[in-house]
Amino acid sequence: MSNNLQKEDVIKMIIANTHLGHRNMDKKLAYYIHSREKDGTYIFNLDKTWQKIQLAARMITAVADPSRIAVVAGRPEAHRAVHKFCRFIRSQGYAGRYQPGTFTNRLAPKYFEPELLIIADPTIDHQALAESSYCNVPVISLCNSDSKLSFVDCAIPCNNKAKNSVGLMFWMLAREVLIMKGTIKREDEWQLPDIFIALDEKTMDAMVKEEQVEGDVAPATADFAE
Repeated sequence: MSNNLQKEDVIKMIIANTHLGHRNMDKKLAYYIHSREKDGTYIFNLDKTWQKIQLAARMITAVADPSRIAVVAGRPEAHRAVHKFCRFIRSQGYAGRYQPGTFTNRLAPKYFEPELLIIADPTIDHQALAESSYCNVPVISLCNSDSKLSFVDCAIPCNNKAKNSVGLMFWMLAREVLIMKGTIKREDEWQLPDIFIALDEKTMDAMVKEEQVEGDVAPATADFAE
């Protein structure tokens, strides 16, 4: 088991189904596969997932100005995770539909020149991934067993479709960055992973009503906005 990988973190990943891949596999991801279930689902080696999280965290901390880091997620399950990640790391988030030309067209209304790109899915976020290759921007990506790794410099093997897994991966990545920067210590109790996980409409409504009963609506509304 890798250094610093705690039993509690492994349990979190298993509960979030981070270890469950797809029934298809790209040959470039074979190195990260531990086994295969009877139904054909590939199982990731979580020790290798952890190693790539640490590598990605080192890449992020190497960027002097975190506001030059772009985080893109077109998949709804990743919107909240990106929002929270950018809040803690102080990076630039693009949750939702990515506007083509944002990284390449200087005339674009929201033109941005990133030093590092983080994406939640190389298939869904293919436009941002392609543009990063034109600009020679290094890319970190959550990758499932069937993901294509073209233009991806650091692939984090995991279940990048389930909201619990996506939220946990961004939580772990943010925590590792803050530990490497000395903002927090590994033994400290940091934010709960739950705040990175996408909420359905019913859950959000229930939480707002609960806050209304307690007479504290504003913080809850702001905290859970996408």
